[in-house]
Amino acid sequence: MTQDVTTRAAQILAGHRESIDRLDAILIYTLGERFKHTQAVGRLKAEHDLPPSDPARETQQIARLEDLALQADLDPEFAKKFLRFVIDEVIRHHEQHQS
Repeated sequence: MTQDVTTRAAQILAGHRESIDRLDAILIYTLGERFKHTQAVGRLKAEHDLPPSDPARETQQIARLEDLALQADLDPEFAKKFLRFVIDEVIRHHEQHQS
């Protein structure tokens, strides 16, 4: 009986891990697609001598992401930290385009 419970738990764990692996792939491909667009924005900003960051948009996006996080039952503070990390990376790329 213990073996059956352990075997079933291992099967459930494997199923969760398969889902996590698929979701990780989705995240990576989604970030790749997002950065293709932010790279294009960076080039456009550099061509038109626009600043690499847009604090008003960043504030708007953080508030939007916090709302989405609440709807998705995700910790809004985590979502905010994640977006801040992404925004900082985007700004770094934009600054590279300007130099």
